[in-house]
Amino acid sequence: MELALAEARAAAERGEVPIGAVIVGPDGAVLAAAGNRTEADSDPTAHAEMLAIRVAAAKLGSARLVDCDLHVTLEPCPMCAQAISFARLRRVYYGASDPKGGGVENGPRIFAQPTCHHRPEVYPGIAEREAGELLRTFFKERR
Repeated sequence: MELALAEARAAAERGEVPIGAVIVGPDGAVLAAAGNRTEADSDPTAHAEMLAIRVAAAKLGSARLVDCDLHVTLEPCPMCAQAISFARLRRVYYGASDPKGGGVENGPRIFAQPTCHHRPEVYPGIAEREAGELLRTFFKERR
């Protein structure tokens, strides 16, 4: 999670919402690390999770990231949760919950839907305080 937090801090420095994501392979090696790039890429899908999934899939040469784990600083949104399911990620560890935009334990709860093809193990609250503080500080400075 420390690497994901570093990616989130780097995203904030670029003026992006401070969210970072890291995908770790079955052997424990980091396959991908990314921070949000929606503004820089002019791409509403350039969330940290989506970027990390794309890099890890390309690196493994497979759309399926079986036995890989995602560490992300904020509860994934519905779009990212669905991509996590499609990628068949084994576990999701996330920091802060997102009552407004979350898609895992808040909002539509993607993994709990009967139409969800794959349900990863979910571990919320990892470095929750630090992840939440990054977001609060970022938005406070912009208001």
